Amino acid sequence: MTTTTLHSLAGPADRPGIFDELSRREIRRAVLSGIAIPGYQVPFGSREMPVARGWGSGGLQATLALVGEDTRLKVIDQGEDAGVNASNLRRLVVNHVGCEEESDTRAADVIQSRHRIPEQPLREGQVLVLQVPGAEPLAGIVPEMHEQRRMHAEADYSKMWVRLYEDVVRNGLITTGAGYPVMVEGRYIMTPSPIPRWDVPKLNNSDAVTILSAGREKRIFAVPPHTHVEPLTFEDRPFEVEFTPGAACRLCRSQDTYIVQEPARDGGFTTWVCSDTDFCRRRRTGEAPASTHVGTPAAHAQALTQEEATQS
Repeated sequence: MTTTTLHSLAGPADRPGIFDELSRREIRRAVLSGIAIPGYQVPFGSREMPVARGWGSGGLQATLALVGEDTRLKVIDQGEDAGVNASNLRRLVVNHVGCEEESDTRAADVIQSRHRIPEQPLREGQVLVLQVPGAEPLAGIVPEMHEQRRMHAEADYSKMWVRLYEDVVRNGLITTGAGYPVMVEGRYIMTPSPIPRWDVPKLNNSDAVTILSAGREKRIFAVPPHTHVEPLTFEDRPFEVEFTPGAACRLCRSQDTYIVQEPARDGGFTTWVCSDTDFCRRRRTGEAPASTHVGTPAAHAQALTQEEATQS
């Protein structure tokens, strides 16, 4: 009697397993098309993956198409290497391809992430793969797919700007959080996965390649190195990231990284910790660099002060 398990489905690197070479080739072609036209959504034949819904089948397919036996792979879930999602996806890819596991962002060749961009600035030659549950930034504005395609083709994003304006009028600011819309190279509006606003500035002029893959929507899009990525905003409403005055990581005392509240035993939230566990560990040992992050209210205040000093 044959027993089928997830491990046997993955198979060693010398067997096709869950992903054959034809599938890898198709996705690599879609990735190259996405790199050639930054921000453009390239359709591809999304395969069924042996993962539950919501585990990022699109990101898994892109990762399987890009890694090889000599690749050092890092997989994170909300910035954490040891999360359930990250651990199981990493094990699945390693068992299938035979690549090397890596937790240090600096040493990784391919970084697959769910909803975070690492705090460590990515270097040339690295590839960041982001899972994308919803690829279409216009979905909440115009429901008809043919109208969405027309708007992208004609760069007609007036309704997106109207929606942002209405948000400002009602709330005094743009309230969009995760998946904040961005303009790529002045041409396509793109949703950068449900990454927090804190991570959006990292897409601009990055040295690494960013691949965004949506399995259910069958779309792949990309941000090549040194590409201009600008969050949509108004001149009198500067872009700001998540920021809690006085909050700091209880482990490394950082105030210039993305921190999240840590649940207490009674179910409440009492302390803050860095979302990026690798960066937090290296901050405690003095290995991590000083943050160059932009977008906090403090950064805006500093820039304004410098501008006033220059004018005077």
